[in-house]
Amino acid sequence: MVFSSLFFLYVFLPLNLLFYHLMPSMRAKNTVMMIFSLIFYAWGEPVYVFLLLAMAFADWILALYISAQPVRSAAAKRGVVLTCLVNLGLLGIFKYGTFFLENTHNLFGFPDSVVQIALPIGISFYTFQLLSYVVDVYRGEVRAQRSFPTLLLYVSLFHQCIAGPIVRYKDINAELLQRKASRADISYGVTRFTVGLAKKAVLANACGALADQLLVADSVGTAEALHTIAQRPVLALWVGAFAFMLQIYLDFSAYSDMAIGMGRMIGFHYRENFNYPYISLSITDFWRRWHISLSSFFRDYVYIPLGGNRCSAGRVVFNLFVVWFLTGFWHGASWNFMCWGLYYFAFLLLERAFLRRVLERVPHVFGHVYALIVVYFGWVLFKFTDFSVLGAVLSGMFGHTAAGVSSFEVLALVRSNLPILLISTLACTPVVPWLGRRLYEHSAHSGLAWGIYRTVVVAAPVLLLLLATMTLVGDSYNPFLYWKF
Repeated sequence: MVFSSLFFLYVFLPLNLLFYHLMPSMRAKNTVMMIFSLIFYAWGEPVYVFLLLAMAFADWILALYISAQPVRSAAAKRGVVLTCLVNLGLLGIFKYGTFFLENTHNLFGFPDSVVQIALPIGISFYTFQLLSYVVDVYRGEVRAQRSFPTLLLYVSLFHQCIAGPIVRYKDINAELLQRKASRADISYGVTRFTVGLAKKAVLANACGALADQLLVADSVGTAEALHTIAQRPVLALWVGAFAFMLQIYLDFSAYSDMAIGMGRMIGFHYRENFNYPYISLSITDFWRRWHISLSSFFRDYVYIPLGGNRCSAGRVVFNLFVVWFLTGFWHGASWNFMCWGLYYFAFLLLERAFLRRVLERVPHVFGHVYALIVVYFGWVLFKFTDFSVLGAVLSGMFGHTAAGVSSFEVLALVRSNLPILLISTLACTPVVPWLGRRLYEHSAHSGLAWGIYRTVVVAAPVLLLLLATMTLVGDSYNPFLYWKF
């Protein structure tokens, strides 16, 4: 079940909100949320819901043990080590087990056959949430949650369990026990949800379909992919990569929009996960704006504990290397993801050394162009897990293709999709929110402007929901890219 499915929109979510708001007490409301969250997860993973329950239970016990020890004592530290072994061990088995076995088989010839281990949905996200909870208990930043159902609710909330944002326990622990959704919260939540829904259903899906048409679908095998890429003109590859660049931002930020919106509908305040990363002035700036919950997790639980930047220059480089190797590896069990992480490590190192100072002295347009170029090719590296296909795409982009620069079919396809590409590009910028703020500011001085503003505020969610619904009816292309990470 995905947020952008008709069943979720018109059956699951309305029933969830109805039962939730009918409950007389917070305990009953939390019970409703837990039941719906476990149903939501079991809908896609009927077996692995028990893995989620087991990991939550293990971390609940370990956090209680750690809280019973003196803060940061040796006994408490042993509890944290055991927590990491349990959580990261299970993540390693389910997410990376097949990858390691395949590479061992290719290098040494054993094992004779490689077991294909299914990846539980959302395991990367809820594992990090549990780790952050236990580490924060160890640090004395939060008290251990004595109620297992409450901790289970935190980790299983269907708003963010599957694909983030990575919500930290200390940010919502008070709201787990007591919260209230005001009329303003509900209004904001509905608007935020429908904006994300339209961003996903109308824009991201269209960009994704175009990327598959101009490049190659992920489901295609290596031989067929190489044959297909060899027949793509240069223009098809460049525009296809651009469409994927738009898709991955719109898709993932849309999921975060919907999660934040649904949280606000019942009184949860999740932190922002994106801040228009494609307007960045540098790669450092980009990673302050992209997937903020993941970046801050690695900063607070890996980079700073390793010593951060308060150590020798060589050690800082090592700390950054570890963080970006793990960032890449977190995204998937494939060498291209590790290379993607180290690709950004290289540019961040250059910016620390001298490039950031250069960018600060030149007009901002140069920083924008530089960041967009780096990110653009980064997404090409990210998309293709097969290095032979990646090499063919990069080679074709720079003219090494028998298909020429363009073709009638490609030009026709690009022209027909030009409006959606332009609207999608605009959606990656803060222009629309800026216009909304301007309209609100002017509405205070004009009765007509206030009427227009109120009409837009009331009508926009309805229109966006209808538009998304019309798009989703009969549309078979509706994946969430980050579900597989």
